[in-house]
Amino acid sequence: MSQPSEALSTDELCIALGGGGARGAYQVGVLRGIARHFPELEVPLYTGVSAGGINAAHLANHTGSFQEKVEALVELWTSLTIDQVFDVSPWSLGKNLVRWGVELAFLGGRSSETRVRGFVDTRPLRDFLREHLSAGSGGLTGIAENLDAGRLKAVALSTTCYSTGQTTTWYEGRQIQEWERPNRLGVSGKLRIEHVMASAALPLFFPAIEVDGDWYGDGGVRLTAPLAPSIHLGAGRVLAVSTRYGRSTDEARQPNFSGYPAPAQIAGLLMNAIFLDLLDHDAAHLERINELLAQIPAGAPRPFRSVDLFVVRPSTDIGKLAQEYEPALPKAFRFLTRRLGTQRSRSNDLLSLIMFETGYLRRLIAIGEQDAQTRLEELQRFLA
Repeated sequence: MSQPSEALSTDELCIALGGGGARGAYQVGVLRGIARHFPELEVPLYTGVSAGGINAAHLANHTGSFQEKVEALVELWTSLTIDQVFDVSPWSLGKNLVRWGVELAFLGGRSSETRVRGFVDTRPLRDFLREHLSAGSGGLTGIAENLDAGRLKAVALSTTCYSTGQTTTWYEGRQIQEWERPNRLGVSGKLRIEHVMASAALPLFFPAIEVDGDWYGDGGVRLTAPLAPSIHLGAGRVLAVSTRYGRSTDEARQPNFSGYPAPAQIAGLLMNAIFLDLLDHDAAHLERINELLAQIPAGAPRPFRSVDLFVVRPSTDIGKLAQEYEPALPKAFRFLTRRLGTQRSRSNDLLSLIMFETGYLRRLIAIGEQDAQTRLEELQRFLA
């Protein structure tokens, strides 16, 4: 986890944004709460994966102040509707279901080309991002402008390469060395809409995205060290915004459903394991390394450097909140999710990932903003 002591910087701040689909709106709320008190905050490094990759790409691409970046991101999320993320028309959903059935029942892998590439069509999201990231030709030109002006040092988006199984972190920056570790590597290059789409491509649900001849999906699938990209970029301080609600011991013992687990419940557990749980393990690992480094006598050589970490997470179970807004989903899409058993769970983590409904997104932003305000004194010490 920790960088060698001769790394480029010892104090540069990185904002690290994890995955979580629609839960990414919570990150926006936290950032808004911070921006209200630190409107000119200098953030030279951004890393993101999945929905956090979208947020990180926006922040690195926007050329205004920190507060202007965040307010533009708030506007993006509050204007978002589910039909701007994927096609929810009965025709599109039905067509994909039929194709899945034909693929499984008749073709059985005999065809060399997969006819169905995802449960939903995400072309609306591509168009939405092109418009809001001002990427008409696909390139994120604001990143290069911020790099040239010295407002940014690097931004990194993590994806999963389906052909190799490796986590590939694509980054654009100055004076950053490519890295390779077991099952993960960093690749330098100009970031494009394809990298953002690939980072956010939920496995099976969203289609994989082709980047430079290979197919990539959500970076959280095998990202065993979510904080590693921040440290590889040279961060000395990492502000990580998680979308995972930290349940108390009593809450963890309470069952969320009765009877045999529905597919939605099982899928929700798998998604949590992929996108949300690993940040806690990685954070604990980083803190242990910091504690060990603190035991080294002053003046003695240090093979690694310590990295300060601050984690913000939801104070409210946003999986439970998703259930409240489920009736607002489009009728055809709601019909399909209910067939998976989404109504049988009291804390619906699967639904919370795909609940791109305006009321729910605004609620998450408000919760994030309040959580930042609640921890303002701690944030002030960390950011100052």
